[in-house]
Amino acid sequence: MLAEPILVMLVEDNADHAELVIRTMESHHIPTRILHISDGESALDYLLRRNDYSDPESSPRPYMILLDLRLPRVDGIEVLRMVKGESELRAIPVVILTTSEAEKDLTHAYQNYVNSYLVKPVGFEDFSNLMKDIGVYWLGWNKQTRN
Repeated sequence: MLAEPILVMLVEDNADHAELVIRTMESHHIPTRILHISDGESALDYLLRRNDYSDPESSPRPYMILLDLRLPRVDGIEVLRMVKGESELRAIPVVILTTSEAEKDLTHAYQNYVNSYLVKPVGFEDFSNLMKDIGVYWLGWNKQTRN
């Protein structure tokens, strides 16, 4: 596991789900700093360094993106498509974290080069274990370059 906190962008419009992600990461001592953004357009502004996020010093690239599909303003598949279409961003792992088990959503996600597609479990304990596994795999075992 990484020793210093790394930046994880959480793009999630449901405040309760976002809080659950943040709290379970903290409870498992996963060394992250969560940047919570609640809509797809703001996520793209941040990632593409537009508008309020134009300064690279105050808007560092995330190490990983946890992305919901059903987002206001710009949906998750469009965010994914934009991220994987930009040479400066495409190496950032994008993990879809959604309630959707629809085959079309899964297909669209992988057609747009998602790194992983995870369905949010209903129970707290299962959700907590999923967050722990995400932390261990993507932030510990998986090797990638810092952006």
